[in-house]
Amino acid sequence: MTTLTLEQVSHWPLNQASDADRVFAALQSLAQQHAIPLRAPPSHPTSCCGRGCNGCVWEGFLAAAQFWREDAIAALYPAGQ
Repeated sequence: MTTLTLEQVSHWPLNQASDADRVFAALQSLAQQHAIPLRAPPSHPTSCCGRGCNGCVWEGFLAAAQFWREDAIAALYPAGQ
């Protein structure tokens, strides 16, 4: 079984919802292993019209996911992961 590291997760792409879900799950798992509480990750948008608008709600979600990842890694860093 391969152990994930913060370094690995920090380089995973965040280009779509499934990428974000993968990052969220990996970091939440690491946090649980070290009994470190994390705030809840951002929720998927529910109001996308699907027309590829400039400033789409998905762009905001992915930006929030990136911020959440950075925040989670900072919280986990003292645990040595």
